[in-house]
Amino acid sequence: MIVVASVLAGAVGWTAAAGDVQQNWDKNCAMCHGKDGKGQTTIGRKLQIKDFTDPKAQASFTDDQAVKAIKEGITQDGQLKMKAFGDKLNDDEIKALIAYVRRIKP
Repeated sequence: MIVVASVLAGAVGWTAAAGDVQQNWDKNCAMCHGKDGKGQTTIGRKLQIKDFTDPKAQASFTDDQAVKAIKEGITQDGQLKMKAFGDKLNDDEIKALIAYVRRIKP
């Protein structure tokens, strides 16, 4: 009984987390990265955002680099390329977003 309850609780938590990551992506990331992760939005093209469906783009950064980018933002040549989300997202939400990005590739 305890095992079944634990499995069900874990499944419910995972489902909630999966819903939260999609909501976080749509709210915080899709405007620039696109719903599909290709970066073909007006802002994405302007800032030359990586196409997360491209395996080469995926291989160009580590999960630790992604955590840092999400928490601290990205600037390049004095230009803000991505704002920081460390004050909006907790560590679990950031890890979930990175896992989401890693699943985007074909």
